[in-house]
Amino acid sequence: MGGLTSHWDALAARFGATADRSILSLFDEAGRAEAFSAQTGDMLFDYSKTNIDAETRAALIALLDAADVAGKRAQMFAGAPINDTEGRAVLHTALRNLDGGPVLVDGVDVMPGVLDTLTRMRSFAQDIRESEITDVVNIGIGGSDLGPAMAVDALAPYHDGPRCHFVSNVDGAHIADTLRGLDARRTLVIVASKTFTTIETMTNARTAKAWMQAHGGEPQAQFAALSTSEEKTRAFGIPAERVFGFEDWVGGRYSVWGPIGLSLMIAIGPKGFDAFLRGGQAMDRHFQAADWSENVPAMLALVGIWHAQVCGHASRAVLPYDQRLARLPDYLQQLEMESNGKGVQMDGSPVAVSSGPIVWGAAGTNGQHAFYQLIHQGTRVVPCEFMVAAEGHEAELAHHHRLLIANCLAQSEALMRGRSLDEARGKMADAGFTGDELERQAQHRVFEGNRPSTTLVYPKLDPFTLGQIVALYEHRVFVEGVVLGINSYDQWGVELGKELATSLQPVIEGSAPASTKDESTAALVGFIRRHSA
Repeated sequence: MGGLTSHWDALAARFGATADRSILSLFDEAGRAEAFSAQTGDMLFDYSKTNIDAETRAALIALLDAADVAGKRAQMFAGAPINDTEGRAVLHTALRNLDGGPVLVDGVDVMPGVLDTLTRMRSFAQDIRESEITDVVNIGIGGSDLGPAMAVDALAPYHDGPRCHFVSNVDGAHIADTLRGLDARRTLVIVASKTFTTIETMTNARTAKAWMQAHGGEPQAQFAALSTSEEKTRAFGIPAERVFGFEDWVGGRYSVWGPIGLSLMIAIGPKGFDAFLRGGQAMDRHFQAADWSENVPAMLALVGIWHAQVCGHASRAVLPYDQRLARLPDYLQQLEMESNGKGVQMDGSPVAVSSGPIVWGAAGTNGQHAFYQLIHQGTRVVPCEFMVAAEGHEAELAHHHRLLIANCLAQSEALMRGRSLDEARGKMADAGFTGDELERQAQHRVFEGNRPSTTLVYPKLDPFTLGQIVALYEHRVFVEGVVLGINSYDQWGVELGKELATSLQPVIEGSAPASTKDESTAALVGFIRRHSA
């Protein structure tokens, strides 16, 4: 890690000195909760239930300074080509720069084009909302699907437009199940592919077009494209006025702020979408201005670095106690693992520490009845990231939300506090057990505790807040990537499988020999061909 070696060594020493310390004991000093939390606006990030103390935090912040995170941050916002393996700027932030100044790429201000596209999107979305269209089908994959699908679910209370559906998998079941029951004459299909060549997306798009033609719809008037390829969208039959492009400095998994978010804008309206953008813009400003110890994205990243790269915990669980954020763990899985799942640094040398952790999770309280057993009593420590709103949308069901909050806070407390063997013995004695059976039963009820978690609390899940949350995690990825010395904005690991799939398709269809493949793949192809119609 070049000049960071001494900083990693210092953090390793801190871990060695504190690994056996009880997190609960850190609360013996009054004021820990306030001292180990950060706030932006009405959003609070609490990381006091971790083993990070003041000395460890100082060592982590020193890592940021040694990696020049502030300098790289300035370069990103200024439009420098920090995606250096592809020679591109990284400017998803420009898509939400509603009241900022010029943003230059190669000396050209990109903001007039961004704002013009946004104006076109608003007009188109409003026209659709005022038309007889009842359903919108967004066809994309990866960043062209996960972002808008997550956001549309998250903001369900604000829907006052057509119903939105999302198709991503090339498995025919996905599009067949989605289109079944829709009126082809009252359905808008949005095809989201920057190059208009993504094989899964275009296969689904052609199927949707054939369905619409067969059932009385008019694809030329009922299709829109989110793409930069005017030639390919025109060849597909989509008029130029229904095509919304975005530049190569917007990565797919960072693209929900622009045309890829068109389905969200149609669902919640242009004003709601603007509020979403302003939430992201507010987080951008906080990230640029706040001191590191008060900087929510930076501290979220540093907690992640402490747990993954220093403590060696291989995964992290994202646990939103908000049913409408049920897709957020999937969205963050792509955002983080595709961005920071790299094995080499910018200069091509190996990453000297473990890179991005496995990101997974589910909405609470469902997860409590699925995998929390492993989190509480399993042999692997899984750092947990809880999030919860202070207020729900269903005022008439406020007692549900109070119970939801109680569960969220109880889980983080239980992970930290645990239950000792003596406490378990007492419970079993009260239950009537004695002797060896008491001891056996007690062992099963011991919770090791001392398991770290963070909690993000926000007033209510509205468009502005969702914008804050998405931008928060984007900047967390940026900070972790800079510290690790990797490029968070390419994804070469996705390419090899795509190339091999292209070469395998004719083999599976029988138009090319399987002998060009390894023995296992050839045998699998043979079995499939024998058992398919």
